[in-house]
Amino acid sequence: LALVNGKSLLQRNVEYLQGFGIKELIVNVHHFAQQVIEAVDAHNGWGSTITISDETAAVLETGGGLQKARWYFERETDFVLMNTDILTNLDLQQMIHYHSRENSLATLATTNRQTSRYFLFDKQNILCGWRNVKTGEEKISRTAETLCQKAFSGIHVINTRLLPLLQREGKCSMVDVYLQLAKDQIIQSFDHSGSILIDVGKPESIAEAEALFN
Repeated sequence: LALVNGKSLLQRNVEYLQGFGIKELIVNVHHFAQQVIEAVDAHNGWGSTITISDETAAVLETGGGLQKARWYFERETDFVLMNTDILTNLDLQQMIHYHSRENSLATLATTNRQTSRYFLFDKQNILCGWRNVKTGEEKISRTAETLCQKAFSGIHVINTRLLPLLQREGKCSMVDVYLQLAKDQIIQSFDHSGSILIDVGKPESIAEAEALFN
């Protein structure tokens, strides 16, 4: 609900998805859940149909949140999953087309920016592992001659074939889900390094976001 030039991050991302024809959304809530629900109701979903997935009992992280909300997607072929505390001008339609053409189980938006944790991909953009460059920790799911590290942007396009493969209950990282599935499934990178991407999860990022998003 943090405001960027008078619009909350949630509103901005609802409107961002509308720009690509996506108007049916499910939003998971935990911290200040009632405030989020009231904001959605007060603005009639900003023109979208928004369903709430209530995680007030326990925060589930992305993997657990998807597991809880999986019923919502079961009649679909593909769906978009994204963090609400980011702002981007990524061409989502281009990413969806790439995902469909490659017939991936999931496609992950990535950039070449610097961070401490990276997904590792081979030359065909197929997920092979994960690395924390600060601690040196590394997890490899499949071998490759060359591994390219890419920073994840918090945006996924997922085929519903993934849903029956979600075996974990409760709190669960989507990183762990992908690393397990990458052993025998195709999960790919969609590099959008030329796009704007801001993580507005920190108060100091608000001014930067306001300079880029009117």
